[in-house]
Parts: sequence; C-alpha cells; structure tokens
Amino acid sequence: MNFLSNIPIGQYVPGTSFVHRLDPRSKLLFILYFIILVFMADEKWTYGIVVLFSLLAIFTSRISLAYLLNGLKPIWWVVVFTVIIHLTTTQGGDVVFTWKWLTVYREGLNMAILTTIRLVLLVIIASLLTLTTSPLDLTDGIEKLFQPFTRFGFPAHELAMMMSIALRFIPTLLEETEKIMKAQISRGADFETGNIVKKVKSMIPLLIPLFISAFRRAEELALAMESRGYRGAEGRTKLRELSWSRADGILLILAILLAVIFIFLKR
Repeated sequence: MNFLSNIPIGQYVPGTSFVHRLDPRSKLLFILYFIILVFMADEKWTYGIVVLFSLLAIFTSRISLAYLLNGLKPIWWVVVFTVIIHLTTTQGGDVVFTWKWLTVYREGLNMAILTTIRLVLLVIIASLLTLTTSPLDLTDGIEKLFQPFTRFGFPAHELAMMMSIALRFIPTLLEETEKIMKAQISRGADFETGNIVKKVKSMIPLLIPLFISAFRRAEELALAMESRGYRGAEGRTKLRELSWSRADGILLILAILLAVIFIFLKR
C-alpha cells in the first residue's frame, strides 16, 4: 500500500528551480493554456511538441521523472479502461489485429495511444503545479486571479482558501488511508485477493474510519482558524505580495511561441 504515499498531487517539494520561482498566477494561467493545447493536439507533430515541453518543464523544475511516473499508478486503471474502450469500439483504417470476436483497427489503436499520452500529460502537469508551488502561494495566486470578480459578489478569497485546503488534505487523507489499511491488514483483512466485487466490499471497513477522521480533522482546522481570529478576506493583509519577474516573462514568451507553432502546424 505504499503507493498511496507516492501520489504527487497535493504535495509540495521546496526548491529554487526556474519553475519554483515562477509567480503562481503565471503557472495557473499557463497550465490552463497548456490543457487547451493538449486537447487541441490531434497529430503526431502537435503531440510531440506538448510532450517535449512537458519534459522541459520536468527538467527545469528539478523534480525526478521517476517520482512523477510513480505518481501515475492510481490512474493506470483509468488509462487501461480507456485503451480497451478505444480498441474495441473505434473503427476506421486498416485492420491491425483480429482474434475471435475482437477486431482492432488502426484508428482505434491511434486513439488509444493518443488518449493515453493526453491523460499522462495532464496528470504530470497538474502534479508539477502543486510540487513547485507552496499552498500559501497557490492560495494567493487563485485569489488574485479571481479578484476582479469580487465586485460582482464573487467570493474569491473563500474559494481560493477552500481549493488550497482541499489540495493540502489530499496527501494527509492518503496517509490516513494507508494507516487504516495497515491496521486492518494486521487484524486479518485482505485487500489483494478475490474478484472486483470482493475487493470493493473489502474497502467498506476503510470508509467509515476515514470519514470519521476527515470530519475530525475538518473540525480541528475550523477551531484552529477561529481561535486565531480568522474572519475571511475582510481586513486581512499579506506578509509577501506576489510580483511578476523575468521568469514569468520568459514563460509568456514560451506560451506565444507554442501558439505560433500550433497555428503553423494546423495550417
């Protein structure tokens, strides 16, 4: 069960790399922009560009590629399910493989490969955001981006706080789940053998203590915030204000360059 502690989303790795030094607002905006590019990619050249840029982002962040790939374990079942759906339902092109009732077409094989690449890239880029951005900076970045909407009554600070707490609680709840699973295994529980129905039923003893622990942590957090005088965004000041730097300008240039390349290849 050690894979639960290796999920990178929600964790933060301190560092001084180029990606770490970026303003959280620029990282958030660029990730949204990059997600659009990933979904716009529809051929090998455009996919090659987004893959190369993802590798460049990993290299400049100084985050281990093995650690990021290890964090993909929880979504492999989604990837496998998606691949099976495309291989069995998507038709078009030449027949690649035939066995009894199963016929795999070239179009289905291509879609399975491209969809797998797309899912992996999205998870890796989302993981890089939390791995290279502290929860406090991420909260400030989200709040600053939504700040113009506050004049229409939009709760920018409260939304940013909720999203930050949710991201921060991901590794905490995963660690709690691992502890509960080890405790249940020491009492004779079996989470590995049996069919899917049996495995799902074996997870029921985990849910009740996990929910109780989550509610207890939420109550403790609320009491801690109230005892420190937290009253939302009203009257709050910040010790460190966010500011754009040269690194953010370089990221903006890269975004424009990617857009130009995509437009050129689309034509």
